[in-house]
Amino acid sequence: QVQLVESGGGLVQAGGSLRLSCAASGSIASINSMGWYRQSPGQRELVARITRGGTTYYGDSAKDRFTISRDNAKNTVYLQMNTLKPEDTAVYYCRLLQATRVYWGQGTQVTVSS
Repeated sequence: QVQLVESGGGLVQAGGSLRLSCAASGSIASINSMGWYRQSPGQRELVARITRGGTTYYGDSAKDRFTISRDNAKNTVYLQMNTLKPEDTAVYYCRLLQATRVYWGQGTQVTVSS
């Protein structure tokens, strides 16, 4: 089993920044990728993900504003979010892909006020 602990969400004004962290523990061998998705009413979308080899993928909403990074020694993935907009308001979920299994964190709320 894998456990994911997220932190870093909160309330921020438009134009501000937040940094999310997701630490993985447990049976964490052979992680394929880790990443962030966000849930807003009606949809869950990819924000960003990073593979074991360091390749990154971003959703359209995150390009040029967000940066995903990973500390393999700490089994932790980070999401630096800059120039936040009210439409970035959502619950952000950490996702880990291990072989064919997917694990999700509990989610952390990000609220951006205008």
